[in-house]
Parts: sequence; structure tokens; C-alpha cells
Amino acid sequence: MDLVAAIDLGGTSIKAALVDPDLHPVHTVRVPTRRRAGVVEVDQLAELVETLSGHAATLGAAVSGLGVAVPGIVDGDLGVVRFTANLGWRDLPLREALVARTRLPMRIGHDVRTGGLAEFTVGAAVGVRNAMFMTLGTGIAAAFLVDGHELTAGGFAGEIGHAVTDPGGAVCGCGARGCLETLASAAAIARRYTELAGEPVSGAEAVVARMLAGDAVARRVWDDAIGALATALTMAVVLLAPEVIVIGGGLAEAGEVLFGPLRAELAGRLTFHRRPRIVPAALGDNAGCIGSGLLAWRAVREA
Repeated sequence: MDLVAAIDLGGTSIKAALVDPDLHPVHTVRVPTRRRAGVVEVDQLAELVETLSGHAATLGAAVSGLGVAVPGIVDGDLGVVRFTANLGWRDLPLREALVARTRLPMRIGHDVRTGGLAEFTVGAAVGVRNAMFMTLGTGIAAAFLVDGHELTAGGFAGEIGHAVTDPGGAVCGCGARGCLETLASAAAIARRYTELAGEPVSGAEAVVARMLAGDAVARRVWDDAIGALATALTMAVVLLAPEVIVIGGGLAEAGEVLFGPLRAELAGRLTFHRRPRIVPAALGDNAGCIGSGLLAWRAVREA
């Protein structure tokens, strides 16, 4: 039996898995991300492949390919990580470095586009030729399927978190003013509540809880986030006409508190446009590894 190694690389932790040809993770591990002088060590990824290969051997299997999902600006076609602040990398030829260490055919991809690929293939958007996947967490990003093709644009597509939804709003970490992330990311929701109420909260979940308990400031912050999301999604619908919008990430766990008003707000802004279904992601925390596994199997077929 052949398996592939799939790695979902984050700034804090790394999730890795052995994935079978049906894209089922058969063994997973999670380890803290290792750094030296603030820069994530590529060697750790090669070591994880060795660990997974050892476990595959106990199953009577061999690892035949590798896929890695990485945050930041990622050129999957060239196998180069252009920039990722979380990892300390710039213009890193990651595929070349890992192929030299592992001798495996491999592909790399942007973490959100890789998660989107999983949702498009075996998740909430199966069978759809035009779809959007968006993660709502500490940051916000998206992946698109257009007429059955993944939209990558050399690694620059999908940065919807930096669509300007409030031109007079707060300065974003990217340097622009009023980006979607300044209103609708989990970090922004907690920060805005603290600023407006003068009382710190532990996170966006606490803001939701206070809103449901009748807190007017929490309601304002949440409504502003919904409005900003609807503005960004309207742009996506006008330009790319997805049939379904899949939403994942920590904020998606709010359920209908998020999905109900977001569906209504978006519907009120559309006229002749195709009206997409807005649904929660199906694969949860496994999306990154499943998508990386899919990249690995593609690399195996191309080898």
C-alpha cells in the first residue's frame, strides 16, 4: 500500500498526516513549530516526513509523495514561498529544499487554497464548478474554484482579508486602511469590543456570548463584522459568481449567529447576480492535511 505525507504548516504548530489514495488521513501527528532566531526551520519538515515514513512502514506501506501547505504568498507552480511573516521566510525555494532531503515528488500550496481544494474535492463544495472557500480566524483569506479550475495567480489570489470595506477605518497590519481583517477577523472583533466598551475580552467567542446576552456594544461590533463580510462577499459574487461559499475557521463555529445574518445581508445586496449558498466547511481541522495529501498525490501522478 502506498501513502503520501501531508503537512499543514502553521506559525505555532504543524499538523502532519499519512493520507491514503481516497484522501483519508490514516495517521496524524501534531508538533510545535520549531524556530531558530525567529525563522522556522525547514529541517523540521524533513524530519516529520521521516517520522511519517517510519510509521507507514509499521503499516506495511511506503510514503510515495509529499504535500505541504504554507501560509503567506506561495507560488505553488514554482514551489517557492515568496513571503510569510509568520514563518520568517522570503523567496524560499521550499520544494527544491525538501525534494533534496526527502527524494520524494512533492507540491506546495497556500494553506487556505489547500484547505479550499479539500473542501472543493471531498468537502462542502463537491460537484460544484464555481465555489469559494473562506477562513475566518485570526486572519481572513479565500480560495476560489472558477469553471472547475483553481485560481492562484502566481500565489497572489485570495487575499480577501485585505479588500477595503471601510475606507476611513483602522489601519491594517498590511499598511492599508479599512481592510476586512480590521473589522471581521477574530482578533479585530475582540479588539474593537475592548476599544468601544473599555473592557477587555478573551476573544471573539466572548463578544458573541455578550451579544447574545443583550450587550449593545457587542451587537454593534458583530453587526459591523457582518456588514464588512457582506461587502467583501458581494465583490466576490460580482466578479466570480460562486455557486456556493464555504466558510471555515474559528468564527464559523458561531454557527447560525454568523450564517443567518450573513446570508440575509448578502441577499439584500444582490440583484441579478447568481445567489450563492453559504454553508459551513465540512472538513474542519483536517482540511489542510487532506488538501496537502491531494497535492502530494498529484505530484506522484506527475512523477
